[in-house]
Amino acid sequence: MAVNTSQEYDNVIAVCKSLFLKKTKDYGTAWRILRAASITDQIFIKAQRIRTLEEKKVSKVGEDITSEYIGIVNYCVIAMLQLELSESDPNEMDVQVVESLFDKRVTETKDLMFAKNHDYGEAWRDMRISSLTDLILMKILRVKQIEDNLGQTVASEGVKANYQDMLNYAVFALIKLGI
Repeated sequence: MAVNTSQEYDNVIAVCKSLFLKKTKDYGTAWRILRAASITDQIFIKAQRIRTLEEKKVSKVGEDITSEYIGIVNYCVIAMLQLELSESDPNEMDVQVVESLFDKRVTETKDLMFAKNHDYGEAWRDMRISSLTDLILMKILRVKQIEDNLGQTVASEGVKANYQDMLNYAVFALIKLGI
């Protein structure tokens, strides 16, 4: 079976983006009110729920891990947007502007994924989905520590790179889940 990582990635992003834009039409850009730590906590909640569902094998809420991974992708985009937008930018933004910003962040993140895939040889394809969940949780803890250190790092990549990695891990999980 031939794999086309670029097409698989784009297909997953299309699902995530569709939901993101529908919610933007429903709610506007209410997420603009969120501080960085709150976005990180939202991603944490989703990743922790995935881990719980992986371990307990039962969902009492009815949503499966696929919807949680989609949420992680979208919250990572929100996090990156919040990093670049300032408080002087409007809280309410037009759907077309949001779509353009979404596309820009995802394109950058996909480019990063291909650079890393070149070096790692698509090792993610042989990983368990639960390992991708754990990597997301680890990246969240890293981001929390950087946030607690007021963004200062000594030898580490910054917050944006961690959000990009989390987004890519979530996309990999969604590809492996077959969406």
